[in-house]
Amino acid sequence: MPPRQHTIEPTQGHSHTFIFLHGRDSTASEFAPEFFESQASDDRTFPQIFPSIKWVFPTAKNLMSERFGIEMSQWFDMWSTEDPEERDDISLAGLSDSVVFLLDLIGREVEILGNSKRVVLGGISQGCATAIHALFNFRVGALGGFVGLCSWLPTKATLRDARELLGIGASDITTSQTPEDPLQTPVFLAHSLADPVIDIRYGEKLQRSLRDLGMTVEWKTYDSAKHWITEPQGVDDIVAFLKKIINK
Repeated sequence: MPPRQHTIEPTQGHSHTFIFLHGRDSTASEFAPEFFESQASDDRTFPQIFPSIKWVFPTAKNLMSERFGIEMSQWFDMWSTEDPEERDDISLAGLSDSVVFLLDLIGREVEILGNSKRVVLGGISQGCATAIHALFNFRVGALGGFVGLCSWLPTKATLRDARELLGIGASDITTSQTPEDPLQTPVFLAHSLADPVIDIRYGEKLQRSLRDLGMTVEWKTYDSAKHWITEPQGVDDIVAFLKKIINK
């Protein structure tokens, strides 16, 4: 099994940590270089724009795919990307395990920085779907922000029921800081209009669900057919969102 995370340290004083999850059938070591190749309109990359951010890319476990009968890197098993809600019952075991892993990772970064609002969480595709549940199971404090790309809301249950649904107990969170509602975490979501993997209607449903819970959501769509960041505008939009967090 590959290491469970790939970390890029800041090149100047550590002010924030950005934890970002790769998609299905990928690994952190594969994903991180591709993510860092994405350029803003001024041709700079994320590490060049944010030298004080620590970049943490977790890696999913290899789980057996019920549909394909093989092991693959995935945060949870799923039946179909065409309809990610189909057979969502098979996702629960892997999703619960991944969320517990992420809660520990987030908690360690919060402890290092001394403030949950200096930690940003996010992911792309299945990574975002997993990170959403981690956010709603985090009971230490609102995070600095959430960045989600090309994704959907896993399970038909509401996010408010996510903790009970996944069977995650209080003992799984070791920190003792005062809880704060994760609904206060600002959210950035983006999706290509012609995404070839996850149809945009699932991204629209995700952003509506979060807004219905009272969250502040910045929703961006791009006239492209990518299951990825749309350059350079998508990078510019993420940069603008992160700058608001860092400058608070």
